[in-house]
Order: sequence, then structure tokens, then C-alpha cells
Amino acid sequence: MSKILIRGAKVLGGEPQDVLIDGETIAQVGAGLSAEGAEVVEAEGKVLLPGLVDLHTHLREPGREDSETVLTGTRAAASGGYTAVFAMANTFPVADTAGVVEQVWRLGREHGYCDVRPIGAVTVGLEGRKLAELGAMHESAAGVTVFSDDGKCVDDAVIMRRALEYVKAFGGVVAQHAQEPRLTEGAQMNEGVVSAELGLGGWPAVAEESIIARDVLLAEHVGSRVHICHLSTAGSVEIVRWAKSRGIDVTAEVTPHHLLLTDEMVRTYNPVYKVNPPLRTERDVHALREALADGTIDIVATDHAPHPHEDKDCEWAAAAMGMVGLETALSVVQATMVDTGLLDWAGVADRMSLAPARIGRATGHGRPVSAGEPANLTLVDTAYRGRVDPAGFASRSRNTPYEGRELPGRVTHTWLRGKATLVDGKLT
Repeated sequence: MSKILIRGAKVLGGEPQDVLIDGETIAQVGAGLSAEGAEVVEAEGKVLLPGLVDLHTHLREPGREDSETVLTGTRAAASGGYTAVFAMANTFPVADTAGVVEQVWRLGREHGYCDVRPIGAVTVGLEGRKLAELGAMHESAAGVTVFSDDGKCVDDAVIMRRALEYVKAFGGVVAQHAQEPRLTEGAQMNEGVVSAELGLGGWPAVAEESIIARDVLLAEHVGSRVHICHLSTAGSVEIVRWAKSRGIDVTAEVTPHHLLLTDEMVRTYNPVYKVNPPLRTERDVHALREALADGTIDIVATDHAPHPHEDKDCEWAAAAMGMVGLETALSVVQATMVDTGLLDWAGVADRMSLAPARIGRATGHGRPVSAGEPANLTLVDTAYRGRVDPAGFASRSRNTPYEGRELPGRVTHTWLRGKATLVDGKLT
């Protein structure tokens, strides 16, 4: 097995240390390490983190390979420093059976750029009427632990209760897309001053907050785990904070784009800014940052949502919702959380690796950078500054809201169980 010596890296942003990888495992961490025949990676000034874990990725395969495939999506993940991603269920066919989740899992294993953990649908066909085969998906080779109808809300309270009760039996979690459908009919953007001025249908904050309030109470009632996808409003933060203070087993995620962008961007009418949930106000952005810093929001998840050019190069009302995010997530978090002093790099490691791995039960990921642990690692040049050029993305789609924007930080290396998937910023 090969040996790799990472020399002089700031582990989790701390003092420089050497890290020796032997095969699939971290063999030693310390100063002045040496190893005969080892490949040496000079990492002076760079930050070494555990491999990132994304609890919310759309890989589109099967069915929408024009947008993304497991191969291109996992290549994008490796480029962004990820060693594991959780693939959402809104594929064609929907990942609501053991057969489909096993297909996605096996594709991930074949391509090898990162581990792929399929997310199973909560309801058959994402239709919200009948529970999917939750137990069968969990018992399958894919070992599904996270279930979500993301893209649609499980709006029926009885169905949601039954799902929470079912997954409790094997320690699973239901990840809710919090969107009350009747309150968002015809909605195009955040409901507020900007939507009124532009004449676009408003998406009220209460449509998200009302579902979160209901679901944390349901989770408390049945003693189960609920996870809130892409939380986006200040009011949602307060509900989650209140629920945690009561001891309710709730976790929540925020996307990079909700940490940086606001509904003011919609004034351009550029559909690249059209996303679900919509971009909110500056007040919401600051509330989300503070909540991520204090732990009310547990993790950053990309909601990587690739779309082909024609689905975005059209008028606003007809455009698909979503943004790609795997290759820019860490840079946005550095800009909004680290460079602002709200989080240190150890905090980033927790929010983008340790905590998502724990929520999703991703064994072998989100582990400390220490001897005996799996060598799932990412090396970051935090001093780098550069403009985002989607032409260089590994993703099949280019619908990024950051084109031409200067962002800090650049992932230079990613290792999956000791095997380099990214070297000097280039995929292997």
C-alpha cells in the first residue's frame, strides 16, 4: 500500500503538523515525521480538514443524466473537497424502492471519486400519499438511513407522523423539505418589499416556518429524529432554537447560497438566482450565519441542484429552481463564516464533516484527523483568491450564481481512504 506524507499542514487550522497516510489509514500525526518511499505533499500554510460530507446533493441519475450523473457529480464533489455525499431521491424513477437506491449506491462505488449514500423517498413517487418501502431501503445493500421527499414537502401530518415512527425503529431520520404547498402556489421569490416592487408572486417565510413548527412537535410526540432541509428564515431559526431547548431531536442545515445571497439579486431577473427555498432578506442571512456559528443550525449542506442550460436560459417564471454548489461551498463558507470571524476551521470541520456524517450515520467519514482514523481528508489553500469560472467545473451543469465573483480558498487535494481523487486542484 502507498504512503503519503503531508508536510506542514495546519490541521483544522491549528499549528503546523505532518500527517502520514499509510494505505487507507492515517498512520501518524506529529512534527518532523518521515517515511521512506512516501510521496511528499508540501502543505505549508494550508489547512487540512477531514473530508467534507454533504447531506443534500442532487446527482440526477437515473433519469436526468442531461443535468448530472453519479460520475460527474462525484467528480464535482471531489473537486470541492467532499469524500461522501447523500444523493436525494427525486430521480426518474424515484428512489423509493430498494432496487433504485442500490443502483445509485453501486454507481457511486464503481466511479470511486467519493462515497455515495442514497437518500430514500418518504412516500411512493414523492406523491405524499403512501409511505415508501422505508424498511426495505434500510435493509438493502445501500443501507439507507436518511429519507426525504425533497423537492416536495411531506405536508400530510399523518403521513409525516407515520414516517417518523417507522424510521425510529432503526435509528433513521426524516429530512423535511419545509414548504406548505398552499401558501406557495404561484410563488416565484421571497415575499417582501422586492417581490412587491417586481410584481412577482411572493413566497412567505411562514410557509417554511409553519411546517418546521409542526414537525418538531411531531418528532417530540413520537420520540424520533427530524432534520430540516435548507432552512432559510430568521423565524425558522427561532423555532429550531426553541425546539432544541426543549430537548427535541431536531437538526437543521443551511446552504452556502442562503449564507451569502439575498432577494435583492432577483432584481436582475437572472434565473440563476431562482432557487427553492428562495433567497431571503439581509436580515435572514445574518440570522442564519449567527445560528450556524452558535450551533442552532447544525450543518452546511449544498443542495447541489444541477440543471441543463436550457432550463435556466429562459424567462424567470419558466426557469427551473436550483443552483450547483459542490465546487464552491467551502469557499462561500470561508467568505461568510471564517473570514468574518464567526467560525474557526475546527468549526468548519464540524459543520461540514463531523456533524453531517453523524446525522446521516456515514461510517468512516467525519472522523478526527488522528492516527488510526480513515484517511478521508481535504487540503485547502485558504490564502487563494480567485474568480469563479464555471467553464472549469467538473459538474455537467453550470448554473452557479457565483460566476465572475471573487471567492477565497481553493481545495488543492482530496483523499478518499488514502487514495488521491484531487491533486493540485486537478482530478486524478
